[in-house]
Parts: sequence; structure tokens; C-alpha cells
Amino acid sequence: MGILLTTGQAAEELGCAITTFRRLVHAGLLPDLSRRGVRVMVPLEAVQALAARRAAPLEQLDAAEIAVLRVDAARTAPETEWARTGYAATLSADDLLKALRGWWRCDAASVAAGGVLPVTLSGYTVAVLTGLQQWEKNSEGRHAFPGARLAGFVTDLVTPQIRLTSDRSEDRRLAELLLSTRLASHSGGAIAYATTRTAAA
Repeated sequence: MGILLTTGQAAEELGCAITTFRRLVHAGLLPDLSRRGVRVMVPLEAVQALAARRAAPLEQLDAAEIAVLRVDAARTAPETEWARTGYAATLSADDLLKALRGWWRCDAASVAAGGVLPVTLSGYTVAVLTGLQQWEKNSEGRHAFPGARLAGFVTDLVTPQIRLTSDRSEDRRLAELLLSTRLASHSGGAIAYATTRTAAA
């Protein structure tokens, strides 16, 4: 048997907070986990694979800036239109799309202008949305994108395993380009923005 780490040790290896690493566990993105009593144990090889994951090649995108949707592991959302919010590897493509296409506080025009919306969990791209040209705004000032398409999503970050869910060639290209990559962003809300360096090229 290989070396097993606690979630705290795994987070230390990755240089992230333990709560950040546990989101990956709760979202079901790490296979081959085991338990020792109440502790979740993570194979060292899995942590090394996460650490070696390449950064998102944002310079290959056309827009100078894109929005990034930062989500937590999926949880039940009472008193909302949908049963769940957030991300889980076990959700169907339809349920993921419902959970990810709104409602957020954002500059909807800026989100649409980027042409693509990577969805990140703990700094890894786990889903990609396209079809953002139209949006709605509710009474709380939050926006949703009813025409959004789920181009693809990740079911396993270690190997990684991705599912392409759009038959449009550009959607599939964007999903293959971005899924399972590292994409750091910082924001007080769900929507952050990342410069692609296209403007300087």
C-alpha cells in the first residue's frame, strides 16, 4: 500500500488551507480515499498529481479578460428554484447546469464578453460554461444566464477524467483546453476576473 496522508497533511503539501482541500473531498473529485476512524486518508500519489497540474492556458483565449465562477462543494439549497447549488462530481450534466448558471452578483456584460466561464473549485477548473450572450436580473441585483451551455465537466481530478457535454466544436475545444487545470482567482464573491494576457500579446 502506498503512503497515505491526512487531509491536513495533503493541504500542507499543496500549500493551501485545509478547508480548501476538503472542498475537493466533499465534491467527490478525489478517488481512492480511505478512512481511519473519523479521518479521511488521501494517497500521496493523488496529492502529487494535483500539485503537478498545469495552469490554465488563458493566453490561448481570444478575450483580454474572462470571468471565473468560484463555487463550493454542492449542498442542498432550500427556498431556491433549484435543489442544489455548487459542484459535485456525482451530479448529472443537467443538474450541474442548473446549479451553475445563476444567480450571482456580477457585471453580466463583462461575463458575456469573455465568451467562456470556467467554473473553479479550490482553484481547479471543474466545469466550463459557454452560451453567455443573454442574461436576466432579479430583484436582488443578481444575474443568471438562462441560455448557458455546459461544455464539459470533471468527475475525477487526479487522473483526470472529463466529460464533454456539448456537440459544438468550439465548446469542446474550450472544455478540453481548460478542464482540470489550475486557475487561481481572488474575489469577495462568486465571480472573479482573470486577465488572459491576450491584450499584451
